[in-house]
Amino acid sequence: MLRALRHPTRLLPTAFLAALAVGTGLLMLPAARAAGEPAPFLVALFTAASSVFITGMSTVDPATYWSPAGQGIILGLIQVGGFGIMTFATVLGLMVSRRLALRTRLVAQAETRSLNLGEVRALLLRVLAMMVGFELVVAAVLTVRFRTTYDDSFGTALWHGVFHAVSAFNNAGTTLYSDSFMGFVGDPWICGTVAVAVILGGLGFPVMLELYREWRKPRYWSIHTRLTVWGSAILLLVGAGAVTAFEWSNPATLGPLNWWQTLVGGTFCGVSPRTAGFNSIDYAAARPETLALTNVLMFIGGGSAGTSGGIKVTTFFLLAFVIWAEVRGEDDVNVGARRVPAQTVRQAVTVALLGVGTVALGTLVLLLITALPFDRVLFEATAAFSTAGLSTGITASLPPAGQLTLVALMFIGRVGTITVASAIALRHRKLRYRLPEERPIIG
Repeated sequence: MLRALRHPTRLLPTAFLAALAVGTGLLMLPAARAAGEPAPFLVALFTAASSVFITGMSTVDPATYWSPAGQGIILGLIQVGGFGIMTFATVLGLMVSRRLALRTRLVAQAETRSLNLGEVRALLLRVLAMMVGFELVVAAVLTVRFRTTYDDSFGTALWHGVFHAVSAFNNAGTTLYSDSFMGFVGDPWICGTVAVAVILGGLGFPVMLELYREWRKPRYWSIHTRLTVWGSAILLLVGAGAVTAFEWSNPATLGPLNWWQTLVGGTFCGVSPRTAGFNSIDYAAARPETLALTNVLMFIGGGSAGTSGGIKVTTFFLLAFVIWAEVRGEDDVNVGARRVPAQTVRQAVTVALLGVGTVALGTLVLLLITALPFDRVLFEATAAFSTAGLSTGITASLPPAGQLTLVALMFIGRVGTITVASAIALRHRKLRYRLPEERPIIG
């Protein structure tokens, strides 16, 4: 049993379930709740899941329900979840890229906790240093802004700065404000700083490392970095521009703001669906077209081996290249001057279709156990699976079965796509025979 759990693709979900159990237990302590009483099991479980899986959804108001100790526990769970995702996904990606496909070799390396023990130790330290470094910079900017502009005491400003820096870089979306970031909708320092942290955390460690080394030479970037960087830029521009246009005249969201504040708020709404989960507008009052576009952006998510969720930018844009190659009648899928292996294409198709199936199933379950409208339920299920954490405000009103459904979606969305993708790649094998070919009718 223990030997089986040490396999890389089983270790990730097991580790996160263990963190979930520990987090739930800690949040049930009387000291974690502002009222000084133990939190109900379901509230503690949902909050721990949202923190460990860096989602940001909540059935209670984190600003008033949890004590400073409870908020500290949530902050620790967010950091553990973000660091765990980045390191596990990076190590698994390294295994795949080095074509370590022999099961016995993988198990042996997993049991010694390394690809190369010194290499993994150095990798973990680099990831940790990068995370802490960016979080400190973001925390400093936010602390100064909270202190000088919003008259917070230095202690409050520092705590809010640190908490939201960690939450932003890890794409968690949990805030210490009852209305999330709606009170800062037109503040470029708050929204801009948080947006930069969200984008950087969502790129993934491999991309950030490659950009650090080769940022002046885009022609030397790997396919993964090209798809992630240029794909993220396209999605950010489309998302920010479209949401700003959709909500420009909406009196319940961006309508009452001046043009500058509207641009700031609309841009932030284009960044947040990268699975950050911060909302500077009330999505319950957003236009249907905004909710539809946000669903798409949340489902795609951010970069692989980063703190964002979704099926990943690389998966989405690789499938776009697959369609382009098929339309042109080409046998190979080419990105730039490189050919993408057929195995990687099948892997992308599998991850995308499993994601669609998971969201569809989750939506159906929520529709069966609630009387809520379809668009709200779909938005909630997509936000949970993509670990975006955005909500139209129905999370707290869901029955226990509905909240447990969201917990399951968060778990699958956070560790499922990475585990499935890695398992497929690491189990690659060649058969010694091929069956007769026959083509079904497509379309």
